[in-house]
Amino acid sequence: MYFTALLARTDDGWEASDTELDDVESLDELAELAREAGSEDEPVLVCIEQEGAWFGIVRVEGEDDPRVYVSDAARAMRSAYGEILLTDELLGREPEDPQALEALVDLDGTEDGAVGDDDEPDGPESVPPGPLGDAGLLADLGIDAGFVLKLTADDALGEIADALGCAEFLEAVR
Repeated sequence: MYFTALLARTDDGWEASDTELDDVESLDELAELAREAGSEDEPVLVCIEQEGAWFGIVRVEGEDDPRVYVSDAARAMRSAYGEILLTDELLGREPEDPQALEALVDLDGTEDGAVGDDDEPDGPESVPPGPLGDAGLLADLGIDAGFVLKLTADDALGEIADALGCAEFLEAVR
């Protein structure tokens, strides 16, 4: 089961709203959704949680590139929402080039040297287990990287909202 919410800082403090990500297919689309929910220069946090498995935070501020933290990249990669967050850039790999892939395909439709699905370098197996991304994305809000790294998927979003002073707002949209 998933829980998704937006936390947007305003002049009056933090506001929380639930959000549906069913139509979101990329990190860029997710960032645009967050920008629409907040004011121009204030941070918006997209909170995603798969119950007991992993959580992710995306910080969007103005037109800056989104900053991403995922608590367990390997588990998130097996999730539709996790795949939105785990971009090639975050994973440290080159973006997929469709023309390069076509060059690897023989006339019989098989890839050169392909032995099986386990040998694919960009599959879920190649994603590292554990945290990935910018654990310091909340440092200027009073939540240091060490705190973020110690959070578990069971209570992370609640603890982050509590540290920001908006736990009651987050719980209201849960």
